[in-house]
Amino acid sequence: MDSIILAGLDGERTWSIEHYLARGGYRALRKLVEEKIPPGDVIAEVKKSVLRGRGGAGFPTGLKWSFMPRGAGIEKYLVCNSDEGEPGTFKDRDILRYNPHAVIEGMAIAAWATGAQRGYNYIHGEVWAIYERFEQAIAQARAHGFLGPNILGTDFGFELNAHHGWGAYICGEETGLLESIEGKKGQPRYKPPFPASFGLYGKPTTINNTETFAAVPWIILNGADKYLELGKPNNGGTKIFSVSGHVERPGVHELPLGTPFARLLELCGGVRGGRSLKACIPGGSSAPVLPGAIMMDLTLDYDAIAKAGSMLGSGAVIVMDETVCMVRALERLSYFYHEESCGQCTPCREGTGWLYRLVHRIEHGRGRPEDLDLLDNVAGNIMGRTICALGDAAAMPVRSFVKHFRDEFAYHIEHGKCLVPREVQREGSTFHVAPR
Repeated sequence: MDSIILAGLDGERTWSIEHYLARGGYRALRKLVEEKIPPGDVIAEVKKSVLRGRGGAGFPTGLKWSFMPRGAGIEKYLVCNSDEGEPGTFKDRDILRYNPHAVIEGMAIAAWATGAQRGYNYIHGEVWAIYERFEQAIAQARAHGFLGPNILGTDFGFELNAHHGWGAYICGEETGLLESIEGKKGQPRYKPPFPASFGLYGKPTTINNTETFAAVPWIILNGADKYLELGKPNNGGTKIFSVSGHVERPGVHELPLGTPFARLLELCGGVRGGRSLKACIPGGSSAPVLPGAIMMDLTLDYDAIAKAGSMLGSGAVIVMDETVCMVRALERLSYFYHEESCGQCTPCREGTGWLYRLVHRIEHGRGRPEDLDLLDNVAGNIMGRTICALGDAAAMPVRSFVKHFRDEFAYHIEHGKCLVPREVQREGSTFHVAPR
């Protein structure tokens, strides 16, 4: 079995509750409430599965759930982070489009385990149709007794609402997301305190990614051991990869963790036009880029990608062939992070603009030899010095592009033009030049 979240989604109206029930949906939730399985046992099972956060950070899900305070009478919240704004990432919207009830059931199970009474799914602001579909799914689940004050006729209650964001990348950061739900400007909070002790409306809160919640029902129904068997040690289960760039068939694929990257590339039809693989960003645009030769020898799991110097992240695989000018690609990415900085932290607010202007200068023939060391210095002075990880997200691509493709940057500086001819770039590049 290669997939669990995307399995069985080849029919019509797969998003409907009737289709989900026919596939065995809500059996895991029914099992918990009817057998009254202790919340601690549920958390232990999720811990045993080694389910790691599928939004990018890879933090152990069961461990995060265990941080929530126990005891009755404590108001607690559960939040699903569906603010999928990272360039190259488009898996969560497909889960919500075709299998929303898996997310709802996963959240209800998490509510049982953590004692949360109310949940919110924060949905990216540029996918309004997905928001509407999730609202429909909530209504269906409530009508069938899977949400509300007395789920399946028991005293267990959980209310769920969808919250529509407005397309700000910074709201993908969990505390910026909480601020946005509260109606405030989406800016990250200082931590500590962490959300498990002071989260939404100042109450204990657990936040997980869409894909993370969608995997939970399968784990509860089939067991942690079977989930572990799908992946590899310390990398349990499957992962959904959104593949874009220079492949014949861009799209979304669910594969066991530990699958060779070469296999994923094969499923996408290989590099477009039979060209060679030049580079790949394995985990969304904030992950460090890796040369194609390194990437082809890797397996797709958290540990292997980290050992190679990058991150599995959200599983957004951006493939670049020989037509890509790496300076031009970095210019586009640097512009994005400069524009999306919320401006709260000086290193990020000033540093992301500085990085973009330096790369822009090199790309347009005005670079200086010392700019390469300056890029690394500025990036290094951003990393680890900001409230949230956006500063690191802006700095890591810069450092990795310069590290692995320094010759291209040096060529731009020395010759005032691209090493890859413009006509070749026009043949295949998917990156757009940043506004001037």
